[in-house]
Amino acid sequence: MKQIIQNYKTGTLELAEVPVPTIKKGGILVKNHFSLVSAGTEKSMIEFGKKSLIGKAQAKPKLVKQVIEKIKTDGLLATYKSAMGKLGEPVPLGYSSAGEVIEVGNNVKNFKKGDKVACAGAGYASHAEVVCIPENLAVKLPESIDLKEASFVTLGAIAMQGIRRCELSPGEKIAVIGLGLLGQITVQLLKAYGMPVLGMDVNPKRIEESKKYGMDEGILIGADNVIEAALNFSDGNGVDAVIITASTQSSEPLETAGLVCRERGRVSSVGLTGMKIPRSIYYEKEIDFRLSRSYGPGRYDRNYEEKGLDYPIGYVRWTEKRNMMEFIRLLSENKINLTPMITHTFKIDNALKAYELITKNPDNEDFTGVVIQYDVEKKPEKKIILREIKELDKKKNIISAGIIGGGNFARGVLIPAIKSLKNVSLEAVADSEGRTADYIGKKYGCKYTTSDYKDILKDKNIDLVIITTPHNLHSRMVIESLKAGKHVFVEKPLCLNEQELHEIIKVYNTTNTTNSTNSKNSTNSKNSMNPTNPSLLVGFNRRFSPEALRIKQIFTNRSTPLMIYYRVNAGKIPEEHWVQDPEIGGGRIIGEVCHFIDLMQFLTDSRPVEVYASTVAGKGNIKDTDNVNIIIKFEDGSTGNVLYTSLGSKSFPKEYVEVFGDRKVETINNFKTGKFGMSQDKGHRGEFVEFMNSIKKGKPSPISLESIYYTTLATFKIHASLKEGTSVKIT
Repeated sequence: MKQIIQNYKTGTLELAEVPVPTIKKGGILVKNHFSLVSAGTEKSMIEFGKKSLIGKAQAKPKLVKQVIEKIKTDGLLATYKSAMGKLGEPVPLGYSSAGEVIEVGNNVKNFKKGDKVACAGAGYASHAEVVCIPENLAVKLPESIDLKEASFVTLGAIAMQGIRRCELSPGEKIAVIGLGLLGQITVQLLKAYGMPVLGMDVNPKRIEESKKYGMDEGILIGADNVIEAALNFSDGNGVDAVIITASTQSSEPLETAGLVCRERGRVSSVGLTGMKIPRSIYYEKEIDFRLSRSYGPGRYDRNYEEKGLDYPIGYVRWTEKRNMMEFIRLLSENKINLTPMITHTFKIDNALKAYELITKNPDNEDFTGVVIQYDVEKKPEKKIILREIKELDKKKNIISAGIIGGGNFARGVLIPAIKSLKNVSLEAVADSEGRTADYIGKKYGCKYTTSDYKDILKDKNIDLVIITTPHNLHSRMVIESLKAGKHVFVEKPLCLNEQELHEIIKVYNTTNTTNSTNSKNSTNSKNSMNPTNPSLLVGFNRRFSPEALRIKQIFTNRSTPLMIYYRVNAGKIPEEHWVQDPEIGGGRIIGEVCHFIDLMQFLTDSRPVEVYASTVAGKGNIKDTDNVNIIIKFEDGSTGNVLYTSLGSKSFPKEYVEVFGDRKVETINNFKTGKFGMSQDKGHRGEFVEFMNSIKKGKPSPISLESIYYTTLATFKIHASLKEGTSVKIT
């Protein structure tokens, strides 16, 4: 399918052919008919992308501070690679569309295939032929409604929320500052509710256009006396409320709003303006200044937008979805008319001309509503061929790999590590977001991209499957990959509970036994790299780092047990982040502490047998499982202590290890390498070097299944110890 994508590093726009997105739980797949180009928001995104690195830094000073802190802890080179990786991410443009439901995900109750819908949300309702929309960001449309007008739903909800923030009552008189597209929609909504409206703008054409939609009076800022006009409009009192829909870096709209507003009136700021509020004006009139946040309550709440949890109407009357529904109601009843606002319609094949219009406008055209139209007869494809597919010459011992999941970590760390190896060829990439698969596939020369990971499992040319998806998908994909006869690398954690762990072990043992039998009975194999015994490696990379290998060598012939102290200054992850979701990420003990237990297993050469864990308690908004002290006993008598906390400063190094034994003390300081600690090597490349060598030579995985099992089991027992308040055996 076609989708408009921006590269934030270069600012370039691309009309890309990408795989159709995968349907998600709680979502619907929508074939877009129309999508609205937001001239203000999207123009600012494009302009930011075209800035130099220095320009981007000046525009985002908070991000610069984060980069400086990361340099202090992780080193310059690691930080540079991370920052460049983030800037290179494909960014979808657009956030308002309308179309037809073509597929319905699990747990969706209010939509069915064939429904006409209007959709909202950046990253969801984008300029693409097919989009995946969470249930709470879509509204069903009456049959009579024009889908082109319905594609304005997001701006309609934004305007609606700006009005609601004023808490208007019948008879009040309202001023609207800024009569662009959003301002004109605001005018129409106010008139639909019977409110007298005074409009203000610097452009006389905008004032004349708005009068066509029922605006009572207009003021040309810079030419007319705004204070006098506002007093005349409001019987000498000043308007009851002002809604700012202008877009400017200046704070003049705020000052103008204060000047025309009555005493104890309200100002609702919807547009993006300067925020220097003139205190004397607002203080003397005791004006109530209010920011309007996007579409309404529920915006930026992951539980509402992604999980579909609604706010009870008795407590929150107007959510973002209910604002969208009200806008559609007014549209369907012809209380508002958007057709005259639509000045330009571009077919998707010519969509980049829409951005030429809003950014450069070479022909100096007047434009208000700019809409993209889609070919609704086109069949969307899940798999895109990037180059000719030929079977690899296995005699060269090239391992053919396919990766499932293209998140930040995969793009910034794992894929570069894989591509640095000569004996591996990254042939395919699968991601639920087609644009992400497309970006990776083109950047690294893959043969095809897909949004259906099963395409990789069915591909007979693929030897190795690399899984870097959200944690809740790991277990299922590992099992399916093993059953497909593939070698498997899965990022940590292996799984999220003991039931999944035992199922993986069972399938692994079964597939290895079956393949061994088949191998003995087979005298001819077409593809020597296809595994007779699939290997499994979990991304416990610390043990492959130069520092870990150095310490392992020092204590190889030790005569005493080891005592290991591992301090992790983990930093805070917001509660709403998917990693913290027990159903998706599993939390940080399962998702990250496994790293540190594995390193201890590696250094001691002994399995963990018992664990005791405790958390902090007391004042402050502290998540207990983000702040744990863990004591682990190992079979050989060694002990390990993991202090894992989110209470520390980000400017302090993340990981520090002390190993005591044989009258020696060795340390690891955040895995820094190089003469001046300018680099960091946590072993990501090293783990793939060892894994590829084991596959080529038919040797066991570099981490034994037993070790993987006990590391994973230990994380579950940590939770059990926290719950029971006692030490727990790891069996």
